[in-house]
Amino acid sequence: MTSRTERFLLKLKNLPDSSGVYLFRDNRGNIIYIGKAKKLKNRVRSYFSAQAQLNPKTHRMISKAADVDLMVTDSEVEALILEANLIREHKPRYNVMLKDDKHFPYIKITTNEVFPRVLVVRKIKKDGAAYFGPYTSSKYMRRTVTFLSQLFKIRTCNFVIPHPKGRKYKVCLDYRINRCGGPCAGLQTKEEYGELVNGVMMVLSGKSKELVEQLTDKMKEASKGTDFEQAATLRDQIQAIQSVMTRQKVDVGEIVDRDIISVAREEKDAVAVVMQIREGALIGRQEFQLVVDIDEPAEILVETFLSQYYNHQPNLPGEVHLPLEIPNLKLISTWLKRMRGGRVKLFTPQKGKKVRLVDLAARNARLILDEILIQKRQATERTSKMVTALKDDLGLNKSPRALVCFDISNTGETDAVGSCVLFENGKPKKSGYRRFKIRGVTGQDDFKMMREIIGRYFFKVRESIMEKSLDDTKRIDQPDLVIVDGGKGQLSSAKAELDFLGFKDQPIIGLAKKLEEVYFPGRSDPTVIAKSSPGLMLLKRARDESHRFAIEYNRKVRSKRTVKSELDNISGIGPAKRMGLLKKFGSVAEIEKASAEQLAEVKGITAKLAAEILKELNNQ
Repeated sequence: MTSRTERFLLKLKNLPDSSGVYLFRDNRGNIIYIGKAKKLKNRVRSYFSAQAQLNPKTHRMISKAADVDLMVTDSEVEALILEANLIREHKPRYNVMLKDDKHFPYIKITTNEVFPRVLVVRKIKKDGAAYFGPYTSSKYMRRTVTFLSQLFKIRTCNFVIPHPKGRKYKVCLDYRINRCGGPCAGLQTKEEYGELVNGVMMVLSGKSKELVEQLTDKMKEASKGTDFEQAATLRDQIQAIQSVMTRQKVDVGEIVDRDIISVAREEKDAVAVVMQIREGALIGRQEFQLVVDIDEPAEILVETFLSQYYNHQPNLPGEVHLPLEIPNLKLISTWLKRMRGGRVKLFTPQKGKKVRLVDLAARNARLILDEILIQKRQATERTSKMVTALKDDLGLNKSPRALVCFDISNTGETDAVGSCVLFENGKPKKSGYRRFKIRGVTGQDDFKMMREIIGRYFFKVRESIMEKSLDDTKRIDQPDLVIVDGGKGQLSSAKAELDFLGFKDQPIIGLAKKLEEVYFPGRSDPTVIAKSSPGLMLLKRARDESHRFAIEYNRKVRSKRTVKSELDNISGIGPAKRMGLLKKFGSVAEIEKASAEQLAEVKGITAKLAAEILKELNNQ
């Protein structure tokens, strides 16, 4: 505790009694853990008052905590929701998270339109539309959208219907091939189209049985009224829905909407599976990879997954079956009840068919996890082959498990920058990337620029070797191999700097772009590695990544300089107005192309100032 800042200690002494969320930060200000509490005072202090009782994962987290931020809420349920949202946003190192937590797709029905459409979206908005999901398989979700759109003849166009000026559109190909009823041309009423949309929503909600009964009644009425064409259409819809229902049927003994959840894990890899059963039919199976700590208790893993999954689930069931008891069962139940607008029963089945369903979900989770582990093992084997092959290709004494690649990027004689990327065991390690703004070279001299960035990097390496007490975040370990993007000139400059700094034995090569030729120090002729070699593939990956990283930094530096010289010199343009212009138009070049009226649409830009901006930019 003696190493903690006075500010941190002061916060720990003055914690509030209310519910809320706490965010632990490390000494660099990064959020490393987010938690909720009924009483912040009791929960946060418990980490420090009983450290001997903490599990290894929590103990490691607390040892790195240097500060804590607090967010007070009105209730524990609100704290739970806030915790889930913050974890999704910040992805702290010590929290359980959905792996690669992108925005999973949803099916959106634009019920806020007169003639709704069925869309695929990545975010839920409070816009009055109906959402279904999330779906972890975009492929099968899009198949579902196509199936339902064609079955119920839902429009796929982006027309605003009815037309804002009261006009009618011309029918498109979808109408002519009987995939749309032509509401754009006034060939379908709002009520007729609405019934079709309602059918889509019922299928997505798992109410297929009820929908079939409704369609059957309509088919009989159409047949009695001798509208045989409509009756045939309804018959085809019924058969298509029934065929899906037959494949989905699950015998659970009772018609209740329920989710069956189970988790499989192996060390730091875990998979959660959600089997969605609606009206006795299995309508979907969603699987999620989780990022977990090896010491994370199983019940915490399941509980955290529940809070993250249902925080973005628009359609909740009446029951959720769990593989084990979770600590905050009552709290989670209260939260789900509030979200659903009705009771959600959470429990762990002990016998009968419900246990078999949880076991089925567990087998699914284990199967998916095994597939992931096999893929990881194969990827590791491929990576090992690349590293080993590179050792043989270059005749190195040891495998280049840690290699760095340097590149230079400049625009003529300005904005010169350098990059360094680190690959460990054949894979890029972003935390080891470095970028350099060239300081000691005037004009366009790539050789001297390469020498400068090599010198600055290896000066830090030497400092790390000599200063054993150096902070981990500032340490740079000596690599097994250095790659210079370029030929003999760049290589000679880099080698000279390494010798000057005392790294005469450091393995280093130059990789020329043209024929993928490899240059060694002291050799006049290049070495050509077989194009089929995994080692050459690794070299090219490192070279291409360093090139990308250098160009990205060069653009950033050039953009800042351009913005400053061309916008900041205009009287009346400050940081806020400059950012407003760039946010709307994207670049100075686009601002130049805009009209004065368009510029004046930006907050703070008057008509007079807009004219002045265009005058200044066009005169430069």
